[in-house]
Order: sequence, then structure tokens, then C-alpha cells
Amino acid sequence: MSFKQYPPFKQYPRRSRQLIAYVFAGGITAVAHYALLIGLVELGHVDPVPATLAGFVLGAIVSYTLNRWLTFDATHSHAQATWRFALIAAGGFVLTGVLMQLFVGKLGLPYLPMQLVTTGIVMVFSFLGHKFFSFADRAE
Repeated sequence: MSFKQYPPFKQYPRRSRQLIAYVFAGGITAVAHYALLIGLVELGHVDPVPATLAGFVLGAIVSYTLNRWLTFDATHSHAQATWRFALIAAGGFVLTGVLMQLFVGKLGLPYLPMQLVTTGIVMVFSFLGHKFFSFADRAE
């Protein structure tokens, strides 16, 4: 069952439902990512760049599951959607690594505020990639 089938949301236009679902899925994804990032840095004394990349991988798994089901109501098979999702996720992974290395590694800025900035940038990149590529076969 997709997000659009829940009675409180049926009244809203498709794009509004999609945005609400994306924000919800993104919130759950961010909690998973940030929990692992902070745990690794603060408790495990891991450098923030590899810690955020580990968090990204966990977040990608959560994101795929929630966005396929809630946000985009994909009609691609899992096999077809998975490689598409993985390609966009790989781009987000590289973008996360590059931005965090620049902000934290090179500029010496605090990791948590810079992760917030990075998350915002990668979120826009990922939404557009998933909407127009990963789960693009839905009728508008």
C-alpha cells in the first residue's frame, strides 16, 4: 500500500503527497544516518568523514525502502529500480564524501553543522535523481 492510499492523504494532489512522503522518509533516513555518524564519532572516535559515509550507506538502505514504498510508488521491478537507485546513491555518496572532506578535512569546520549543510545539498540531488531516474516510470 502506498502513501496515496491512506484516507487522510487521498484529498491532496499527487505532488503534495509525494513531497510529504519524501520529507517523512527523509526524516527517518536522516535519523538513521546521524545516529550512526554521531555514535561513530563521539563513542567510537572515528574520523567524521568515514563516519558520515558509513551513515550514508545505512541511510541509503532506509531511503530506498521508504521511498520505493511511500514516495514514488514505483512500478519498476526491484531489480530494475535497485540499480537505478544505486547509481543515484553512489553519486550522493561521492558528493557527501567530497563536501565533508572539504568542509571538515580541509577547512576544519565542525562536523555536525557541516553535515547539515551537506545533507541539504545531497537531499536536493537525490530527490531529483530518484524522481526522474530511479522511480521515473510513474504517470504524472
